[in-house]
Amino acid sequence: MTHSFPTPPAADLPSKPKVTRGPEQATHHRSAAVALGAFSMAAVVGVFALLVHTLAQLSPRIGPVYMGWPETVSDSPLTALRWFLSDMTEPLFWASDLAALGLLSGAALAWWTGRRGRSWAGSLTYGTGLGPWVMASASLSLLLSNLAFGWMLDDGWQPTFVPFVCVAPAMVLLYGAGWKTCVTGAVLGAATTTPLALLFIPAVSAPLGLPVVVANVLAMSVGSVLAFMVARRLPWLALHKPGRPLEPYRPSSSVRRTFRNDAAWAARRVLKDFTETHFLANELAGIGVILAVAAAFVLNPALPSYGTNLLPHILFAQALTSALGVVLWQRWYRDGGWAATYASVVSVAPAAVLAYGGSWSSVVGGAVLGAVLAPPLARAVSARLPAGFHPVIGNTAAMAVSTAVALPLLGLLPH
Repeated sequence: MTHSFPTPPAADLPSKPKVTRGPEQATHHRSAAVALGAFSMAAVVGVFALLVHTLAQLSPRIGPVYMGWPETVSDSPLTALRWFLSDMTEPLFWASDLAALGLLSGAALAWWTGRRGRSWAGSLTYGTGLGPWVMASASLSLLLSNLAFGWMLDDGWQPTFVPFVCVAPAMVLLYGAGWKTCVTGAVLGAATTTPLALLFIPAVSAPLGLPVVVANVLAMSVGSVLAFMVARRLPWLALHKPGRPLEPYRPSSSVRRTFRNDAAWAARRVLKDFTETHFLANELAGIGVILAVAAAFVLNPALPSYGTNLLPHILFAQALTSALGVVLWQRWYRDGGWAATYASVVSVAPAAVLAYGGSWSSVVGGAVLGAVLAPPLARAVSARLPAGFHPVIGNTAAMAVSTAVALPLLGLLPH
């Protein structure tokens, strides 16, 4: 896909020769548009985060706080349901049941509008049409994880959320719709990733002084490898296209490339990154989850983001690291390509904010290092995966490595 710049009729410019843009000028033109769109969206989210922070000062403090919540999950079905929902936004470091409802509502709206051919809603699950099956398998895997390991919450927080964003949805994208794929992915995800996370937290994160997210995403990567190795040997599963996984949605080549369109694409891409880890990658879902978690924070700052009161800082760091990634690695998005610019959104950037108390050096430093390290690492690993192994393996491995590298480096800065 290339830029198309209309040339005014000769009659409009009688005394000037016809001027066309060379390839290099067109590239610079597009890069400027992408930078404007991406950083404008990051600025919008930043201003919104500041507004949320201000409104939270007047919070009515409605509902329970996060402190002590995990230990009460087994006390009532309602508390268990709230924990189950909060696990849906735990990958974003938010852990909010209200935010999960915003995520699901935005995804449902995107699905409904997409079914009616409304292009303004953007694509859902890369235009595969598998959105409902992706969410069904991921939710079932999450339910199994909670049922199997929820009893451990009596001792405090546990990584019950990890299957929701790796094996199960990736299995649906690789093997297609249907209950066989849905249930198989759900079972394999819960049986591999959660136990591995429980193992890696004391064996990897704790001894090395690294945040728990390193163990969690490492468990997702290793668990996904194990799950896909098993899936290849199951007779009731068959890859969509033997020898290669499904490719991301490729937009129509008929879309006209203009400065405005490129800027709008970049701004929407930043919003998509907020739900890329859920395999939704949709702007409406991104807006829904952001607005909902903001409402949850204003109503009760002691609940989202583990009660740290750092949700606004995390929001801005996530938008900034996405924008930086989109600008730095925009060439990988060309002609319908893809880049793991979301990887830092759910690893380095929020982990840095939590580790260093929301200081400016943690917000900006985490965003920069995450955007620089995570996407190319993810691309390098994913490019070497054989058929039948989803790129989520490379993406989550990149999250683990980049977080393990970035946070000690940030520790050298004043906070």
